[in-house]
Amino acid sequence: MQKNISDIRNEYSKAKLDEKDIDSSPLEFFKKWFDQAIESQVAEPTAMTLATVTEEGLPDARIVLLKGIENGGFQFYTNYSSSKGKELAKNPNACLVFFWFELERQVRIRGIVSKVSREISETYFHSRPFDSQIGALASDQSEEVENRSVLEKKFGEFKSKYEGKSVPLPENWGGYILEPFEIEFWQGRRSRLHDRILFRKEGGLWVRKRLQP
Repeated sequence: MQKNISDIRNEYSKAKLDEKDIDSSPLEFFKKWFDQAIESQVAEPTAMTLATVTEEGLPDARIVLLKGIENGGFQFYTNYSSSKGKELAKNPNACLVFFWFELERQVRIRGIVSKVSREISETYFHSRPFDSQIGALASDQSEEVENRSVLEKKFGEFKSKYEGKSVPLPENWGGYILEPFEIEFWQGRRSRLHDRILFRKEGGLWVRKRLQP
């Protein structure tokens, strides 16, 4: 390596996070930060880490895309038979993490995940590009495949079959919504004295507190 990993660091100084500037609702404040991420042309503002737990109690994580903030929760879509789908079926507790480097901000969200209605999944599925619909139909997500050619062949067959037609929503594909009980906003600051504001739902109400960095 040309440089020691331990020597790689950045000084954060773009903004601060004061309690007086935060909404009483963490969801409304998240929307403000999210809008600012879009306005600032963050490379992937909807990209979020989804952390789940396996049946054996092992942590698992991957990047998914936020597709809506509706009914007090965060929506995303995937294959229900995938690894994350199977893990969520066993344990619906999950965590989402957004990191917007350009703004030196992070948001951590913990909550309970449930499936959205079939009608909502259907509407979203058919709003996707045709090739993305075909990809969802062709891929048995997280299952082993002999080689890429097998997958591409299957994709091509489905594409030819449904060209100019409505692609059916796969039975094992759809949306989830994570309803949060904890949301933490993190703003990078100088000297690693970062701002951390935590909202936790207690008795149906959001309670706010500042955490040490």
